[in-house]
Amino acid sequence: MDTPRVSRIKPAESDAANFADDSGNAAPTLTELLLRVARKDRNAFAEFYGQTSRRVYGLARRVLVDPELSEDTTQEVYLQVWNMADRFNPEAGSPMAWLMTLTHRRAVDKVRSEQSSTEREARYGAAMQVIDHDDVVDTVTQRLEAETVVKCLETLTDTQQESVNLAYYGGLTYREVGEKLGVAVPTIKSRIRDGLLRLKTCLGVN
Repeated sequence: MDTPRVSRIKPAESDAANFADDSGNAAPTLTELLLRVARKDRNAFAEFYGQTSRRVYGLARRVLVDPELSEDTTQEVYLQVWNMADRFNPEAGSPMAWLMTLTHRRAVDKVRSEQSSTEREARYGAAMQVIDHDDVVDTVTQRLEAETVVKCLETLTDTQQESVNLAYYGGLTYREVGEKLGVAVPTIKSRIRDGLLRLKTCLGVN
């Protein structure tokens, strides 16, 4: 069965009356809903989401602070609920405790991932700065004739040439180049790095 679509966070009102059915019967408990979700009951999933999403988002927001990351994390948690509801054991704890544990773990993982990504970006930028700016760009723009640059650019692959042109002659950032070409930023960085190293060799830059 397909995974149900999880919308952006628009928590339902917390008033218990909103969760009673048309006949006036009491709403099912979270445990009952979660057991039905384990059987891939979409209606139960929607009701479980409506009753709990406010608290899931609140915990994610306290850990992550950033609203967009918190929304993304909340959606990931509910996809995890849909796929793992059969692992919930009512004897081990309440549905909300289980859900909060999933949320906290997911949010902490997101923090670690964001920190790791930021550190990698910083290290990569520092390592590339000397090659990108000091050794290549200044030499190309200040010391070499245009026809020499063109000839050396022709030694690059098509993808390298396209990325280098956009970054250094179009003035775009790595991210903007990636968005324009529909390619991931790490791939763009790799293309530019390899292209600049090839240019460096062709231009005789030490």
